[in-house]
Amino acid sequence: MITTPLLYLLSVALLAALLGTLEKITRHKLFTFLPAVVLIYASAMILAQLGFWQENRSLHDSYKDIKTILLPAMLFVMLLQIDLKAFAGLGRSLIIAYVASVFSLSFAFIALFWLFSLNSDAAGVFATLAGSWTGGTANMLAVAAALDVREELMGYALIVDSIDYTLWVMTLLFLVAFAPAFNRWTKAPLRFKTISEEEERGTQKVQPLPLVLLFLFSLAIAYLSNTLAALLSGLSQTTWSVLFATLFGLIGSRTRLKNVVGSPALSSALLMFLIALIGSQAHLRGFSEVPLYLGIGLLILLLHALIMVLIAKLFRLDLFSIGVASLANIGGVASAPILAAAYHRSLIGIAVLMAIMGYMIGTFAGLAIGYILQGLAA
Repeated sequence: MITTPLLYLLSVALLAALLGTLEKITRHKLFTFLPAVVLIYASAMILAQLGFWQENRSLHDSYKDIKTILLPAMLFVMLLQIDLKAFAGLGRSLIIAYVASVFSLSFAFIALFWLFSLNSDAAGVFATLAGSWTGGTANMLAVAAALDVREELMGYALIVDSIDYTLWVMTLLFLVAFAPAFNRWTKAPLRFKTISEEEERGTQKVQPLPLVLLFLFSLAIAYLSNTLAALLSGLSQTTWSVLFATLFGLIGSRTRLKNVVGSPALSSALLMFLIALIGSQAHLRGFSEVPLYLGIGLLILLLHALIMVLIAKLFRLDLFSIGVASLANIGGVASAPILAAAYHRSLIGIAVLMAIMGYMIGTFAGLAIGYILQGLAA
């Protein structure tokens, strides 16, 4: 049993590094449906249940301090990848599909929560899930932290996210074969600009010094965000800190910081460490609510799908546009390009752009949904 803060942080980092590296080295199909972040959280949570880390004050304080610093730092680095100009150049049909995906998911979360008259714990679970399904895992962490969602409730959200998300990916890939018939039904013109994955990601080599300096700068941004947050009221300090980090990240995306090669890798590393850290403090007391959460999650996806089909018919959108917009929100960068490649490899860049936009949208959408769900909680 680990009892000291240093060994605790080292073991958490080692767990994240091992599973993250395993995903990169093996590229196994398992990681398509169960990304490394899910396996990292699950492994950390299992170790926590087994008592691998002692539940004491020093470890919990270390957890809170590190999370308070690294969460805004990660959000800042992650948002440097945002390219609003490139997103605006995607074209009318793709932008309509993306906006429709965000709003239909938001409506589905609120409608199903109200229909089932769920409680405050469920509000925490689905607010956290909304952060993921309108953005990504990083947005899930930001929303959970801002709304002070307990670690065990985050565990339920990740279970629903991984299982329902897997079924959704499989469904969208299955529907690719029916695209011609669907497009004839909606009378879609099938016109959009293609952007190659290579153009979006670049081929430059990572330089260690700029990346280290970016990390140091992100820590300074985290300190500034936390300091400013402490001066404000109305929202929790963590919420203000998350919002400031998001704002600074969007500003940074308009500067030369955007060109630092390797920033996506840095944000991914910080994300994996944070996921392992949170999982290490999750102590699930039972799984009796999981079937209900899984079922409601599937109903949310079904309602979202129905709305997207209606919008596709109304605006003459093709199946690719609504499918990739949906998966860009629900699956993010890890899976949206896979669906795009199933249509044509030249469309991968579109999926990447949409998924990256979720980094900006997910936190705001997740927080808005979360506050509404808290207000509706029985």
